[in-house]
Amino acid sequence: MSLPTEHQKQTASAWFETLRNRICAAFEAVESAVAGPNPASNGEPGRFIRSAWQRSPEGEAGGGVMAVMRGRVFEKVGVNVSTVWGEFSEPFRKEIPGAEKDPRFWASGISLVAHPCSPKVPAAHMNTRMIVTSEWWFGGGGDLTPVFPVAADTADFHAAFQAACDGYRADAYAEYKAWCDRYFFLPHRGEPRGVGGIFYDRLNSGDWDADFAFTRAVGEAFLDIYPRLVRRHMDASWTPEERQAQRIKRGRYVEFNLLHDRGTRFGLMTGGHTEAILMSLPPDVAWP
Repeated sequence: MSLPTEHQKQTASAWFETLRNRICAAFEAVESAVAGPNPASNGEPGRFIRSAWQRSPEGEAGGGVMAVMRGRVFEKVGVNVSTVWGEFSEPFRKEIPGAEKDPRFWASGISLVAHPCSPKVPAAHMNTRMIVTSEWWFGGGGDLTPVFPVAADTADFHAAFQAACDGYRADAYAEYKAWCDRYFFLPHRGEPRGVGGIFYDRLNSGDWDADFAFTRAVGEAFLDIYPRLVRRHMDASWTPEERQAQRIKRGRYVEFNLLHDRGTRFGLMTGGHTEAILMSLPPDVAWP
């Protein structure tokens, strides 16, 4: 199995940066448009603050850019991109396909988590990535975590990802939806994290162009649907009781990301930027 060329690697990492820029612009437009009566609508629209980081002082092992916004709609949203390379540590090699044969790796991707101010607006996650060891693959997906699920929101979110999947392979949506339902599940609670979406990993059909096109389509699907869902509900008022329900729901998010999330573990085990890795954690949480 031939590995991706340097041009293919650069093409993938450039796409993740382009998608980051487009998502940030869309979210800032949402911040400018909110007009609801709730306290979070006061003040100036939020804007992303970007900070670069490197895996080593010399930068020879890559790095990334963390973009975080706190505003009137988004209490905290992060859109991070990174491209890193090096060698896996000895204990971690057996967990990564191809790493026991050769510990060297290259990885690039985008990771997004949005925690809205309003409990009426669903939280969301999306990430896509490309990883190269002695093998190569794409992975990622997106899922929705509402405090108060709305059937139309759930249907539209899934429809967006189904369209992306249908353009790749006829049975992809059913497979990746089921994978998402299994993955974003809290076994110690016996409950799903949210209303699902899609999740895929180790995607290597042997056709890099087709797999990369699908990964782009996943990002495009999220960019299309999620801002529209936010705009549906961002001007609705909420009660203190609804806010408390949101804080408790966020606690489930923390539990999953710290106990079960593979991306969190991968980032920490490969010397990533701790603040960027833990960007997914919400700013205000409660446990009953």
